[in-house]
Amino acid sequence: MFHKLAFKYYSESRKIAFLREEGIMLGARQRHGHKVYLYMLKDFFVEVIYEKDDIDLEPIKLETFTSLDNLNAYLEKEFKTAF
Repeated sequence: MFHKLAFKYYSESRKIAFLREEGIMLGARQRHGHKVYLYMLKDFFVEVIYEKDDIDLEPIKLETFTSLDNLNAYLEKEFKTAF
């Protein structure tokens, strides 16, 4: 629980550093011409879009999912809009 609350208040650069140190990259997918990366931390998930789809560059967007239910609902919505 602490990680989720602390992560919310981290700077964007600290969030990315934390993801690289503590997170597990689950995968990547294409959406709207960008590669979207999904990371798992202890009790939440983070989706990241990087500049030029390069994980070594700065993130354009970070989206946090606080539970597996939220993640599933989001992915279902994305799946339906893909077709």
